[in-house]
Amino acid sequence: MEWSDLTEGAKAVLEQTRNIKNDKIQIVEFEVGFQQTEEDAGDAEPISIQEEDYQSLKRFTQENEYGDKYHMARNKNIVKIILLEKGKIPDNLSEIPVFREYKNE
Repeated sequence: MEWSDLTEGAKAVLEQTRNIKNDKIQIVEFEVGFQQTEEDAGDAEPISIQEEDYQSLKRFTQENEYGDKYHMARNKNIVKIILLEKGKIPDNLSEIPVFREYKNE
């Protein structure tokens, strides 16, 4: 699966899993059903993360052509995703703060 195959909501989530400035791994938490308001989006397109985006992400994390490994966990409609370094879940996973949240109030 390639980047171009992803839904827009899935791309929005994956773009947040790595800090471009310092290449640090980050946890992204999102709610399936999230809809960002135009006010919160500012000049950007509002982000929407629906079930089809979750399914797209799930498929990408298992079948991407770039060799990246991810850990994704879902509890009801809340999902956390992290890009894995060296393909392993970090020992200190619980100490890594959630970098970005896409959740309804």
